[in-house]
Amino acid sequence: MDRRKGSGSRDANGGGLAEATASRLRFEDADEVAEEVGMEVEESPAAPEEVIGNEKTSADYYFDSYSHFGIHEEMLKDIVRTRSYQNVITQNNFLFKDKIVLDVGAGTGILSLFCAKAGAKHVYAIECSQMADMAKEIVKTNGYSEVITVIKGKVEEIELPVPKVDVIISEWMGYFLLFENMLDTVLFARDKWLADDGVVLPDKASLHLTAIEDAEYKEDKIEFWNNVYGFDMSCIKKQAMMEPLVDTVDANQIVTNCQLLKTMDISKMTSGDASFTVPFKLVAERNDFIHALVAFFNVSFTKCHKLMGFSTGPRSKSTHWKQTVLYLEDVVTICEGETLLGTMTVANNKKNPRDIDITLKYSINGQRSKVSRTQHYKMR
Repeated sequence: MDRRKGSGSRDANGGGLAEATASRLRFEDADEVAEEVGMEVEESPAAPEEVIGNEKTSADYYFDSYSHFGIHEEMLKDIVRTRSYQNVITQNNFLFKDKIVLDVGAGTGILSLFCAKAGAKHVYAIECSQMADMAKEIVKTNGYSEVITVIKGKVEEIELPVPKVDVIISEWMGYFLLFENMLDTVLFARDKWLADDGVVLPDKASLHLTAIEDAEYKEDKIEFWNNVYGFDMSCIKKQAMMEPLVDTVDANQIVTNCQLLKTMDISKMTSGDASFTVPFKLVAERNDFIHALVAFFNVSFTKCHKLMGFSTGPRSKSTHWKQTVLYLEDVVTICEGETLLGTMTVANNKKNPRDIDITLKYSINGQRSKVSRTQHYKMR
């Protein structure tokens, strides 16, 4: 694996366009295994809203991070991400021609420019960071000032010059799909401004899970703390285990099937739907060890002429989202056909809603491993 940074990193690995769809990927729905796992799928309570006082909040630091050019360069150079949006817009101009479009979290304004070029009547590009000033200049330089209006501010606080929009487009996905909690902002905009017959793009997103063998890197990242220049720093191991690692996983390390955990319909879901508990059942495809579980996501644009989208999975072209690796305390020895059963609970952190708390319960009763454990993780 190409492991450079932990959770929160944005080290890009741009690749070619991946138009992976549900028909090309085989996943098992979590609902189908709920009965075997022996639990009911429950919705976790939504985290309380962030308290905004006189001091800088986590939201302020979040927007500050998007004022830097490097993060936008990385996202623009993510060919899977940017070309997918470009193809959706340019190959489906019936969705944009003479329509009023809202671009949520516009950044440099690249999606707004694509929409304007596709014939949008007007595009309102909302960007809260200082990048909004650059976006205005970019729009002007490219001759779209009459079509694109860049609005600097938070979606929850600004007002649009129009009562409704026909299309809401946004690239809101974070690591582990939900990290940074920008989805709530898209849902707020949808409820406030989207016309009854309007569309949200993308309109579907799904979270998936698999298991990998990863002895070498786990030894380097976790067991390292046992002996640091001759000193025992193993007390740090527990904290290191709790921090999911964002990095690129080699497809050859996958030991089990890939299972669909959660599907989100952005056009219909509520904010609370992003907090959930779901079961999983991972079936070994060979005899091997399991050192970690790996989460990734797919997004789909189902309103197009044909189904379009992309995957961030380890068997697809690399993206800047990479995959999210959750190391297990146990080294699980699994035989072909055996199952690792469990549940995953995902919720926004109560103190900082842009962080994610993950609780993983897993068990195996196999020939060589009998394990039952609960682990807690925090993406921050």
